[in-house]
Amino acid sequence: MKYNITVFLSLIFILFSCQNDNQKRIAENKKEIKKREIIFKNIEKRWVFYDTPITEASEKSIATWNELRMFLAELAQKPKKTIGAFQQKSKALSKKAMALNENIPLEFNKPQIKSRISTLITKVRLLDLFIHLDNIPDKKVTQLVAEINLELVSLQRQMDKIVEKSKIPVEEGESDLLKMMDTARAIPSTPIPNTPIDPNLPRVE
Repeated sequence: MKYNITVFLSLIFILFSCQNDNQKRIAENKKEIKKREIIFKNIEKRWVFYDTPITEASEKSIATWNELRMFLAELAQKPKKTIGAFQQKSKALSKKAMALNENIPLEFNKPQIKSRISTLITKVRLLDLFIHLDNIPDKKVTQLVAEINLELVSLQRQMDKIVEKSKIPVEEGESDLLKMMDTARAIPSTPIPNTPIDPNLPRVE
C-alpha cells in the first residue's frame, strides 16, 4: 500500500514538473516572438535608402553606368512582411554593390571614386552580415542603413565635383606646364652620344 502511495505521489510530482516546464517553454517562446517582432519593426521603420540620384552628375551617369542604375533600383524596392525578406534584400544589395567596381565610366574611373565605392561596398556587406545573424542586432543594422546613405551622398557629390572640374577651361600655358611636370615626358639628363662637349664647362675630377 505504501509502495502504491509513493508511486502515485511520484507521478503527480512528475506531471507538475512537466507542466511547469511546458509553461516556461511557452513563456520563453512568446518572449522570443515578441523580441523578433520588435526587431522587425525597428528595421522596417528605418530601412529607408536614398534610391534616387541627388546630383546632376549622378542623374546623367545612370543612363550609361548600368551597375549604378541597378544598385539604386535595388535600393528602391523595400522588403515587406518578414525578416527573411529583409535578409534576401540585403544579399541582393551586396551583389549589386560589388558590381559597382565593374564598367565604371571613364570620366569617373578615378581613385577618389574607387575609394568611395570600396567604402560603400564594405558597409553594404556588413549590413548583409549582421542581418543574417541568429540574434540580429537591429540597432547596428539601422545604423548601417544610415551610413550607406552617407556613402551614397559622398559618392555622388564626388562625381559632381569631377564633372564641374572638367568644365573649367584650361588657362593659357597651363597645359604646357602640366606636360613639363609629367616625369614620363621629362628630357633625359644624360648627354646625347656623339655631341661635342664644351671645353669651357666645369668638370668634376
